[in-house]
Amino acid sequence: MPAPKPLSVPQKALHKLGLDRDIDLALHLPLRYEDETRITRLADARDGMAVQVEGVVTHQEVGFRPRRQLLVTLDDGSDTCVLRFFNFYPSQQKAYAVGAKLRARGELQGGFMGKTMMHPTCKAATGELPSALTPVYPTVAGLPQPYLRKAVLAGLGRADVSETLAPQALASLKLVSPNMLNLHSALQVLHHPGPGAALHELEDRTHPAWQRLKAEELLAQQLSQHMARRERDAFRAPSIASSSNSSNSNRDALHTQLLAALPFELTPAQERVGQEIAADLARHVPMHRLLQGDVGSGKTVVAALAACRCIDAGWQCALMAPTEILAEQHLRKLVQWLAPLGVQVAWLTGSQKKKERTEMLAQIASGRAHLVVGTHAVIQDHVQFQKLGLAIIDEQHRFGVAQRLALRDKSGPGSQGQEPHLLMMTATPIPRTLAMSYYADLDVSTIDALPPGRSPIVTKVVSDHRRAEVIERIRAQLTQGRQVYWVCPLIEESEALDLTNATATHAELQAALADLEPPVQVGLLHSRMPPADKKTVMAQFAQGAEHTQVGHPTMGVLVSTTVIEVGVDVPNASLMVIEHAERFGLSQLHQLRGRVGRGAAASACVLLYSTGDAPRLGELARERLRAMAETQDGFEIARRDLELRGPGEFLGARQSGATLLRFADLATDTALVEWAQATAPHMLTHHPELAARHVARWLGGRTDYLKA
Repeated sequence: MPAPKPLSVPQKALHKLGLDRDIDLALHLPLRYEDETRITRLADARDGMAVQVEGVVTHQEVGFRPRRQLLVTLDDGSDTCVLRFFNFYPSQQKAYAVGAKLRARGELQGGFMGKTMMHPTCKAATGELPSALTPVYPTVAGLPQPYLRKAVLAGLGRADVSETLAPQALASLKLVSPNMLNLHSALQVLHHPGPGAALHELEDRTHPAWQRLKAEELLAQQLSQHMARRERDAFRAPSIASSSNSSNSNRDALHTQLLAALPFELTPAQERVGQEIAADLARHVPMHRLLQGDVGSGKTVVAALAACRCIDAGWQCALMAPTEILAEQHLRKLVQWLAPLGVQVAWLTGSQKKKERTEMLAQIASGRAHLVVGTHAVIQDHVQFQKLGLAIIDEQHRFGVAQRLALRDKSGPGSQGQEPHLLMMTATPIPRTLAMSYYADLDVSTIDALPPGRSPIVTKVVSDHRRAEVIERIRAQLTQGRQVYWVCPLIEESEALDLTNATATHAELQAALADLEPPVQVGLLHSRMPPADKKTVMAQFAQGAEHTQVGHPTMGVLVSTTVIEVGVDVPNASLMVIEHAERFGLSQLHQLRGRVGRGAAASACVLLYSTGDAPRLGELARERLRAMAETQDGFEIARRDLELRGPGEFLGARQSGATLLRFADLATDTALVEWAQATAPHMLTHHPELAARHVARWLGGRTDYLKA
């Protein structure tokens, strides 16, 4: 069998863009359009206009001031214009010789020396003008626009763009947008709009052709997620009933014992989501539920109650967190709650000593460890469970698809081929449109109320010109016995961003607070520290109040990078200072702010921003800081964050290995999202063959992420 021919450079570039099928080329839509359908007289063109002119070359020279450049003078009979090229080739000098008739397209600039165009697009003035706008496509190195235009045109001609929407779907789609085109017409308009096309509608994606593409894309996403849900529902999972399945029928169920031992009562919201999870665990199909709740809403205790039900029924449970700090935070809480009830908790992390790790692995494999808490070390190949019934993933957006699948695949020999139930948790609330689209394959439980006793957090936006005032505020908090976080974005100098590093800030605060009595220790925590050192620093800060009582210097201030973003719980900390707050994302700012206000003391968050050499903050940064000052509602923060960042950044790793929405905008296309959500189940049930064709057209084989 002969070896396949190697791909040419343009073919490799097409593959890099994912343009392997004819339909991929047909759905590769222009970024913008250039109008080559008309010629503008130089005498009629205004400064700053993007125009196409046609004329005869009357002069050409190579100048050397201020640098080497090709200067070509073009005369169209009404005026002259100098075409200026700083990068040019001998072939251009030959093509732009005196007497040549050229068409040049670019931005016209006026000045003391007359009209000029910098690096215009030029070609010989032969043939008729195009009858449609010229598309400009997204591309990569090695794939010039002329080649890509021909490839797209050929793919569009060969692609099967026959109707895949069921008649009822088409009828209801007309209600969403009465001027909806069919797919073939929509693609023709978008690739080759006529000279009279409404360019603003094409560019802002409100044209009926764009609406059709968005609707099809959203429907493909909904269909694929519903397909994934149906596929999962065919698997078997252990049925974990609500009542105790323990051999010791003389005692209360484990989750009942935990409820009785807790020093607080559950909120109605916690009770509601706990019942939703219990109902899922009792089914014979794998639970696939997302538990969302704002910072401090009490998700961990809900997860612990679910773990109790699992353990009581004779199954093991695993909890995986993205960082060692967060995993250890969970470990401390769960051991405190569950160890007195006889639950054996194992700990797995990459920084463990070999002897301890070997012992933990033995406990897990034998089933003696009822609950396993750790980082990604939990999913390593050599970790073998005896009988895993429930997997809990905290901050699920920080894990990739492969990692989540690996945890689900560790059911163990005692599971008899059954899959574990899966509970994912997030402290980043999911906006409604995002839940309707990207999380359509999940059941979502929401803790929408904070436990009583949480202190309100006052948020102040402060310029770094008032840095000295902020340090004085820290001194006042420390003298009252409180503790303070100071968060920095980087741990080393960056010439590009010129951000103050955590080490320098640590030294600055040490010097500024050196005269306090009793002395106060300033800690430093960042991602490059050895795990053991991180653990020591965090423990010292968490136990700061106790150190004061026994006469040791208190770690009153912790200078940290964003490694303390989630999970850290120090009720005595009442002030959070976030340096260069304009550099952080909105959800990240909200997560950081949630590290204070966890005790009874009034708490504050200072967003310390810097404009550098700029006279004012950028618009996006200003909107982020304004949102933080205006609301503490995590759901409102999430909604604004989605508007500012879009779903790609907001979702993080959930869609790893998948194509995010390319055309639809969740902030503006709510009606189309709702249409797709309502249409997908009906289409799957009544027109499964059309649904399969539709998903294959839009997603190809890129649906693996839906299995996670």
